[in-house]
Amino acid sequence: MKTIVKQLPKVELHLHLDGSVRVSTVAELLNISYEEAYSQMVCDKNTHSLTDYLKKFELPVRVMQTKENLKRITKELLEDLKEEHVIYVELRFAPLLHTKEGLSQKEVVEAIIEGIKEVMGITCNLILCCTRDNLENEKNLETIEVAKKFLNHGVVALDLAGDESKYPTNLFQKLFEKAKKLGIPYTIHAGEASSYRSILEALRLGAVRIGHGISSIQNKELMNVLKENEILLEICPQSNVDTNIVMEKKEHPIKQLYANMLVSVNTDNRTVSNITLTEEYEDLMKVLDFTVEDIKTCNLNAIKCSFLKEEEKEQFRKQIEEGYCDTTYRS
Repeated sequence: MKTIVKQLPKVELHLHLDGSVRVSTVAELLNISYEEAYSQMVCDKNTHSLTDYLKKFELPVRVMQTKENLKRITKELLEDLKEEHVIYVELRFAPLLHTKEGLSQKEVVEAIIEGIKEVMGITCNLILCCTRDNLENEKNLETIEVAKKFLNHGVVALDLAGDESKYPTNLFQKLFEKAKKLGIPYTIHAGEASSYRSILEALRLGAVRIGHGISSIQNKELMNVLKENEILLEICPQSNVDTNIVMEKKEHPIKQLYANMLVSVNTDNRTVSNITLTEEYEDLMKVLDFTVEDIKTCNLNAIKCSFLKEEEKEQFRKQIEEGYCDTTYRS
């Protein structure tokens, strides 16, 4: 089954660049052992919450401060994704986190776009993240301006990321008023470490997708709203286990959510959660009885709700349909 799932065409919409850096690369750039880098970058038994989880980003962010490193890290990630037949990815990061050694947010985005251009055979667009802990919003507003500059030229959307339990979504209303005025679409992290009410707030602010959103299971009326408005949930099962939002995969509500609305499957952070998209699907098949047909549907959902233009979506739909047409894959 592993070989079969790996070779199927896949789409990932919720993937953080700084949470998906190769451990070997960080070890090399910081001149530390692989073991030391691994212990600080990958979840372990001491990871008990989203707050603990976010600490795993400190080491990779430290090396993501030069154009050369940003370009290399992006290139390596796309090579890893291409190897497991991910055909389209929306890669997200917060440019403001990579300006500590003098780069501007614009230069950060340019470096990452350069890295993307070096890998053929996979299509990648960028989602720029504003951060919840930047309450003064000055740098977040700059991120929005940079997103507008690169919109449809490498960047397709905005996001709001960080610890929603500490920094509620409603604190950032002015940001999204600005984004809406500039015509920039956005997804918002919500319903991950907070209740379903944070999803309601994200919808009120105009989010067209929801990052995580699993707490929607708490409210049937909200689930109906999401279904009726075709708001996709970018679900990241292993990440939810790592942050103790669910205790184990078999308790994850994704199967019920999948039966009632549009969902896609994502890794969130390949390195931090120590998982590939292939492995995410294999786990769902093993633990929650997902079929290959379900995998196909999740990927078609992802393309439907991606930030691609409609003609581009049609091209990827065809790739997915053709990739799953062999009956030997069906289960």
